[in-house]
Amino acid sequence: MKLKKLLAMLCVAITLTTALTVPVLASGGVSGAIEATWQDAAGQVKTIVNSVVFPAISLILAVLFFVKLATSYMDCAPVMAIR
Repeated sequence: MKLKKLLAMLCVAITLTTALTVPVLASGGVSGAIEATWQDAAGQVKTIVNSVVFPAISLILAVLFFVKLATSYMDCAPVMAIR
């Protein structure tokens, strides 16, 4: 039983190794293509981060600041008894 499990795991490992090493054998400048694509996309990424991500973070921080300000005011404000 133990031998069957070991043999099955070995077969799965060999199959996965064979299936996943095919892209390694690709010819050509794969790293050059990836670098060129990243250089082209870097401007777009910077534009999105500057126009979407930073304003969203600023908005979230502003909302949290005003919530904190309101809660601290409520904690320090004199409490009037309801008559």
